Amino acid sequence: MLVANLLLLLTAAIWGMGFVAQRLGMEFLGPFGFNGVRFLIGAASMLPLIWWAARREPLHGLAHWSWLKQGIPVGLLLFAGASLQQVGMVYTTAAKAGFITGLYIILVPVLGLLLRHPTSMGTWLGGALAVWGLYFLSIGDDFAVNFGDLLNFIGAFVWAAHLLWIDHAAKRVSAVLLAAVQFTVCGLLSLAVAWQFETVSWQAIYLTTGPLLYAGVVSVGVAYTLQIMAQKRAHPAHAAIILSLEAVFAAVGGVLILSEPLGPRAALGCALMLAGMLISQLPLRWLWKSRDERRE
Repeated sequence: MLVANLLLLLTAAIWGMGFVAQRLGMEFLGPFGFNGVRFLIGAASMLPLIWWAARREPLHGLAHWSWLKQGIPVGLLLFAGASLQQVGMVYTTAAKAGFITGLYIILVPVLGLLLRHPTSMGTWLGGALAVWGLYFLSIGDDFAVNFGDLLNFIGAFVWAAHLLWIDHAAKRVSAVLLAAVQFTVCGLLSLAVAWQFETVSWQAIYLTTGPLLYAGVVSVGVAYTLQIMAQKRAHPAHAAIILSLEAVFAAVGGVLILSEPLGPRAALGCALMLAGMLISQLPLRWLWKSRDERRE
């Protein structure tokens, strides 16, 4: 269990620092161009994992192409979420983008109500704290909302829908095939938009090699593999809590590497959002225990 938790912590750190790479990557590439290249790199990095998984056991869904039918809708949601996040980062910081995106951890069970999934009291309490934190983080003293923060907030709903769809699709096809298809769909759609509205050149791609390799190979390929390895042994609730620390690493990376400002108001908002994310994943059954049980 300790090894699994450490792997999940490493995954959260990789994903959190991925926000820094995404911000640096837009110095020479537009948001859609960067996403297009990095997700295609990520899809290519999945090939060794697919080969390894196929050698261990037959990949479920490969024979009748259901992996493609499930992967395309997931890829469309990934494209929508990644686009909102990447364009939003043109107008906001990596720290704020990381925390606002992390709201999907709370939105998943809330949106699950539409699918008649049970929602605990901890989710509602955590959601209230997160919304309060979002107010301090994103809304200024003049009650103005940053455009980039708004895009990332909308994107959090898309990420929540993306996770719910993956939960549905992963029961029907191989997880590695599903990942490779969604990365490919997202990458191709992003490049198609980039060719229409942005300037994409080999020179720009070359100058962005470092951020692209990190965001594509490390953040997508390596981190996804670590997550699969860890979640075979880790409890799902514990895994969600640890992975929510992605937002903390995004904030740390933004401040230390990008020298992004994080004033007292924004820091309070981050703290409240992090508390909300964690509480939403913790069982609060102790609130209903009898006094005798609490004394024990």
